[in-house]
Amino acid sequence: MARILLVEDDISMGFLLVDFLESNGFDVKLYKDGKKGLEAFRKGKYDFCILDVMLPGMDGFTIAENIRQEDKKVPIIFLTARSMKQDKIKGFQLGVDDYITKPFDEDELLYRIKAILNRINLQEESNKEDITRFTIGSYRFDAANQNLEGNGFAKRLTQKECDVLKILCLSKNEIVKREDILIAIWGENDYFHGRSLDVFIAKLRKYLKEDESVSIENVPKVGFVLNG
Repeated sequence: MARILLVEDDISMGFLLVDFLESNGFDVKLYKDGKKGLEAFRKGKYDFCILDVMLPGMDGFTIAENIRQEDKKVPIIFLTARSMKQDKIKGFQLGVDDYITKPFDEDELLYRIKAILNRINLQEESNKEDITRFTIGSYRFDAANQNLEGNGFAKRLTQKECDVLKILCLSKNEIVKREDILIAIWGENDYFHGRSLDVFIAKLRKYLKEDESVSIENVPKVGFVLNG
C-alpha cells in the first residue's frame, strides 16, 4: 500500500481526496498547512506527495524544493488552481513529476499516480537486473561471472546456482517466496522443480558455511531469507 502525503488547504477537497484515494488502496495523510506538511514528510515515510501550490505557512514550491533536497526520487504532483505557464515551468524545474490544474477529474489524478508509480517500479526492477556484484558476509559474489569466493573458498557456480543466489541477494534479509524463485528460474511452480530448488539451496548453504554470520533461512511454506 503506497503512502501518500497530501497537503491541501481546502478541507472539503482534502477530505474528498482522502476518501477517494483510500478507497483505491492508498494510505493518505492530509495536512492543510505547508509547514506542517513538510514536517510530516520529514518525520514519516511517504511513497508519494500531492501538494497544493497556494498554502498557508509555506507554499507548495518551497515544500517541493525542501523535499527534493532530502529525497531526489519520491514522486511529487502539484495540484493547483494556478495554470500560468511560468508556474508549471518552475514546478518542473524543481523536479516535480506532474502538474494538475483544478478543477480536475479524480480518476485522471488516480491514473496519473498509478502511471508514475508503475514507471518507478519498472525503473527499480531494471536497476536490480543490472546489479551483478554482491557482498554476502565475508564472501564476494560476481553473478556475471558465476563466481563465489571468500574465507579461502572459491567456486565457479553453475548457472542455476548462480540464478538462485542472485535472486536471494537482490532481496537480502527479506523473504523471497518459493513460487517467485521457481517461476523466475524454471518458468513454473511444481513439485519436481521445487525439489530441485531445495537441492540448490542445500548446495549454497554448504558453500557459505564458513561464515557463521551468513545463513539461508527457510520460512516454512513461504520461502527463504538470505541473512548476512
